[in-house]
Amino acid sequence: MRYHRFGLFALAALALPLAGCSTAGFDVPGAFGPGPSPAIGGGIAATGNPVATQALADARGHFRNQDFGDSAALYQKVVELAPKDPEGYVGLAASYDRLGRFDLADRAYATLYKLTGGTAQYYNNLGYSYLLRGNLSAALGSFRSAQALDPDNVVVANNLKLLASATGGARA
Repeated sequence: MRYHRFGLFALAALALPLAGCSTAGFDVPGAFGPGPSPAIGGGIAATGNPVATQALADARGHFRNQDFGDSAALYQKVVELAPKDPEGYVGLAASYDRLGRFDLADRAYATLYKLTGGTAQYYNNLGYSYLLRGNLSAALGSFRSAQALDPDNVVVANNLKLLASATGGARA
């Protein structure tokens, strides 16, 4: 059991940069391609708040550079300045996931769900969070929910493959 758990974490450490959660609005391809997620709508830029817009841009840059502490702090600022905009909560939850602060990530996911409902992106990101925690059955359930909502989503499909590899090739 001890070696299986080590193997799981070793696999995750190698594969996580290849799969993952999709952070809305990043200018790198994600689950919904470049640009804002369909769930985001007009986004922070539409609010006309230049401070929120700059904080979001800075948060994205820190997340891309894997500076998750800084990205979490900036995404927190974003959600304080624009509490109705889901993109800040997506980034905040993902940053907390990468920091291993799953208690705080769960709060951000709960708020995100209240704002957007159960979107494919929400379930994919939540599944990735569960994968990071080592809760493979919850990860599978979330990834399957995402896949049911968006069957052609490549990021979700890759996360299901990653999960199957982590479970020793069991069909996900």
